[in-house]
Amino acid sequence: MSTPQINPDFMPVLESLGQDAGNFFLSASLYHAHKISFAAAAALAGLGFDEFHYRLKEHFGYGMVIDDETVREDIRLVNQLKDEQP
Repeated sequence: MSTPQINPDFMPVLESLGQDAGNFFLSASLYHAHKISFAAAAALAGLGFDEFHYRLKEHFGYGMVIDDETVREDIRLVNQLKDEQP
């Protein structure tokens, strides 16, 4: 697999946003696109849970993204577990 290359025109913007901004914004983009989990995005960004959450809020105005389908899946799972209890 080849190493992805970042367009050099992004560098001045990324440099002004701090160390490892590229990793953070790529991870945040994949998380917001529902391609990876919050935990996976934080790990790829090289940040802990709280720091990743803080930076999401700092740059995007919100931290975690909870979509309707995820909530529906959780409700179905809870109902299934409830039905399986003796």
